[in-house]
Formats: sequence, structure tokens, C-alpha cells
Amino acid sequence: MVASGVDADWGCSDFDAKLPNVKRILCTDAKLKPGGSYSVQGRPLLVSDSVPKPLQKQLQKQLQKQLQKQLQKQLPPHAQQRVLVIAAMHGDEFSAASLALHWLKQAQQAPGHTHWRFIPLLNPDGLMHKPPQRANAHGVDLNRNFPTPDWQNLARKYWEHDTRKDPRRWPGKAPLSEPESTYVFNEIKSFKPNVIVSIHAPYGVLDFDGPVMPPSRLGRLYLSQVGIFPGSLGNYAGVQGGIPVVTVELPNARHTPPDAEMQKMWNDLRTWLDQPPVPKVAPPTLPASASSRASSSASSPTPDQRAP
Repeated sequence: MVASGVDADWGCSDFDAKLPNVKRILCTDAKLKPGGSYSVQGRPLLVSDSVPKPLQKQLQKQLQKQLQKQLQKQLPPHAQQRVLVIAAMHGDEFSAASLALHWLKQAQQAPGHTHWRFIPLLNPDGLMHKPPQRANAHGVDLNRNFPTPDWQNLARKYWEHDTRKDPRRWPGKAPLSEPESTYVFNEIKSFKPNVIVSIHAPYGVLDFDGPVMPPSRLGRLYLSQVGIFPGSLGNYAGVQGGIPVVTVELPNARHTPPDAEMQKMWNDLRTWLDQPPVPKVAPPTLPASASSRASSSASSPTPDQRAP
């Protein structure tokens, strides 16, 4: 259902002026379409696919005969992997949506052997709020609303004690309580991505969760893993689900990097995706006697040992 006061055809003309370094043609050329789900306030969650060239006509014919959900269950014949790109999970991170649209253009021009799916504006209500806000229209931080282990206990404890009940980081009443996080959850189940790219701002780092070796850098963003949080997408999909999750944290939420830097980041991402995944190697296990000696010699636990 579309909420009162929200146009059912809500799209580029309603939001592109809010995004930095985005001209109307970049947004319209993205060919964004409603993904079948809506935000709290009834705005359609927009999506666009870019597939290997030999598949385009084939998919157009198939889409006329079958439901999209049925197509999503199988990897298209000429695609070697699926990549799901999600941006603007937080409505006040304008540059994230902008970067997604620029990268979508790159994927349309040269998808390679990858089936790309872009959700460039997951939190439209947060973007359109006056002033724009991190949370969705229910005041929920979507990146703390995914179903990670012991969510009911850990998510609330983290919010109350670690963030001191910061309203910008409220995880909600229950996991997947929000239509936007539920949409991503369902997309992961149906699209079955081999890799997820989540674009945020403004910490200026590259984060990663998952079972393979991460990229060391994307452009000027260097790998600096910031931790694992209850209810986060990286925790749910990367740590628990075993899907590599590349989290791009742009340095500024209001301005995109220069065009050349966005291109370099895209090139680095493509280079990493084109390489065979390298499993992470667990540290060697000490023999029992050596482990006992190491334990007895340690005067206090390290921060990593204290981590839940």
C-alpha cells in the first residue's frame, strides 16, 4: 500500500536534486524500477539490474513469461557471479546513493560476467525527512535491524550501553521489524548474491565481513575493519551467512569523491571481484602444553579476547 501523500510513481524527479554530483540524466538512465516493496511511508524501494550483454534480450523475453522471483533462483547462463549493491541505508548519507548511481552507470556500460543488482536508495523516507535522518520513518537504524544471533538481548544491550540510547542507532523492537530491512533480507534469499557491497559514509575506510580475503583498498579507502555489531548487515550476511560483504565508508556524507576517484574505486572493486576468492586462513593452533604456558604467562586478556 502507498501511504497518503506519496506518489505511487515516486522516482528520480522526487529525489535526485538532493544528491550531490547527480544530474537528472544519470538517475533516469539508471532505469530504476519498483522492487515490489515499499518504505514505511509508502515510497517504492527502487532497484536496477545490469546483466552480461548476451542475457539482456533473453531476460526481457523470460520476464514476460515468468515471475521475477522464479528467475532469481538460477544464475543466468552467461553470468559467473551475482553482486548486490546497497546504498543509502541511512537517509542522511547522500554521497552513498550518488556513488551507487555512478557505479550503476559503469555496470550498465560493461557488466562483464557479473549480474549486478543495485538498490541505490534503501531508505527514501530518511532522505526525504526534514531534515534528512539516519533512521527510517519509524526511527529505526536499518543497519541494526537484521536477524543476528541473540538479537533480542545483544542489540538492545549494545544500544543501551554502547551508544547510551542514541536515538540514531535504535535497532527497533524486533529483527526485521522494518519493511526496508525485510526487503534486503528477501533479496538476499532470492537473488543469492555471491558478494554484497554496502555503501555508507562518512568514516573514510573500507570494512569487510566474510570468509574470504578482503580487498586491501578501493581507491583511497584502505581496509580498516571497524568491528561486528548486533543486527548489522555485515554481521548477518558476512559473519553468519558466509557471503562476503564489502562495506564502503566514504569520507563525506554530503559530497562524493571526485569522478576520477570514484572510477578508481570501481576499477579496484572489479579487479578484486575478477580474482578467484581466497579463503581466510585461521591462525595455527598451539599444542595443548604450549597453549597452557601461553595462558599462564598472560597477565590480562587482550581487547580481542574480551570481545563478545
